[in-house]
Amino acid sequence: MMTDRPHLQLPPTQATSGTAAPADAISPPPALIPPSPGAAGGETARELAELTARIDLVRRLGLPVGPDPAFDELATRMAVSAGFLYGMVNLFLAEQTFVGLHNPPRDSGHPIVGRTMSRRHGWCPEVVKRRRALPLHNVHASHRFSGNQVVDAVGIHSYFGAPLIHADSGIVLGTVCIIDPEPRPLEDARRLRDIVTATSSQVMDAIGARTSRP
Repeated sequence: MMTDRPHLQLPPTQATSGTAAPADAISPPPALIPPSPGAAGGETARELAELTARIDLVRRLGLPVGPDPAFDELATRMAVSAGFLYGMVNLFLAEQTFVGLHNPPRDSGHPIVGRTMSRRHGWCPEVVKRRRALPLHNVHASHRFSGNQVVDAVGIHSYFGAPLIHADSGIVLGTVCIIDPEPRPLEDARRLRDIVTATSSQVMDAIGARTSRP
């Protein structure tokens, strides 16, 4: 568990350092700068206002915007408990930012995912919008959720996610989620949903403990 208070300093990027950033670096430095309305990519004024409020809250809470060992551990526990290859603790900033991440072993033959992804890709945007858990034991069982960039890129067939809601403000900070290339039996969906919702509570407890430090 980390002992130092997290801060918002980001690693240097290719543009500033002259060398390629490491694979798990968070890029770009504007991770905490919302896009201008002209570059919104179809997002509504309400969505942009929510993003601005979220980014301001992340700043005020002093949350990490890069790889965090404590959140990595929670992501790993969640994935292992569920028997899934991937687990994420995900802040919705300029990009989806996986401050906690669990990947399969590098020699497993499965894709290794990075630390960021477009805010519009995957199923986590739906979790943020609906503000409640989304259990997809087989993403292809629903036409609405079957077509997805993550399916095309990683070949994912099952997804379970839950929101990270800041109790005092009601702002959704992001999500926790697990994904896997294998579909899961419908009868196992409740157990898997309970794992991600429990991890969501653990992440918010960890955030509360950090922000209550003197």
